[in-house]
Amino acid sequence: MKKFISLMLVAILALGLAACNKEEKAATDSGGEKKKDDQIVFGYTSMTQNNPFFQILEESIRKEVEAKGDKLITTNPAMDVALQINQIEDMIAQGIDAIYLNPVDWEGIRPALQMLKEANIPIINYDTEVKDFDYVTAYVGSDNKNAGRVCGEDLVKRFPNGGKIVILDSPTMNSVNDRIAGFEEAIKGKGFEVVAQQDAKGDLETALDLTEDILQAHNDVIAIMGGNDPTALGALAAVKAANKTDIIIYGVDGSPDAKAAIAEGGPFVGTGAQSPIQIGVQSVEVAYKVLNKEKFEKRTPVETFLINKDNVEKYGLDGWQ
Repeated sequence: MKKFISLMLVAILALGLAACNKEEKAATDSGGEKKKDDQIVFGYTSMTQNNPFFQILEESIRKEVEAKGDKLITTNPAMDVALQINQIEDMIAQGIDAIYLNPVDWEGIRPALQMLKEANIPIINYDTEVKDFDYVTAYVGSDNKNAGRVCGEDLVKRFPNGGKIVILDSPTMNSVNDRIAGFEEAIKGKGFEVVAQQDAKGDLETALDLTEDILQAHNDVIAIMGGNDPTALGALAAVKAANKTDIIIYGVDGSPDAKAAIAEGGPFVGTGAQSPIQIGVQSVEVAYKVLNKEKFEKRTPVETFLINKDNVEKYGLDGWQ
């Protein structure tokens, strides 16, 4: 009888250890760290983490999330929508509770939105809206239309009689679409002629190459509007190389590089500034409201404003506002 009881105890202990190991394994994420029972795990994806704007934004979100004892899983699709969809699928498999999502392609991201909906994972869409907005739980982003509008208004003040201009946009990025729309509204009926409008893909090198070609075809351009600061900085490099520094340039972001260029007093005269730090902070606030079933706004706009030579020192040249 004693031997039988001993065997039973050994079996019970073995079963208990197996159950514990199973629970421990289930609570361990792909990084090998144990997930606490009450820890919330967020996914994060941007169109590219190679852009300083999104680097700062991710740092802002991470700081807020980790301060609460929770976890952020970050991915970098580097402007590849197929990769972004695969990475989101992987994060779903890792058991994320919610996701901060900025799409590479505002239309092409739809398969990932469908997967997230099927997994019942809230989507905090930030900075750039997805086209299929019904999938989104909440959106947090800059007032992009205003960011473009303030550039257009400044252009009208500088050239009240109008002139020939260039627009470097990026149609797959809806944030850029909104900026260009705001810019075009501000200059409508003011005597401006768009002699070239091309897709710079939000990229400095692409913008540089495009601008070089455009300036060869049009020697009487007075201004260039870039959909973001990297685009504007690419145009700036081309303008300087062509020794056409009387052409003025606008961007959108308020990045340190753009502010430094504005402070120099050259062709780069203004940027429709936004705050990646505040977008991050407010995205986290909304996400916790969603998860805690508290009241939240479907859309949370973040202020945008013009930075030019008159106020650039106020915002500092070595960091984001």
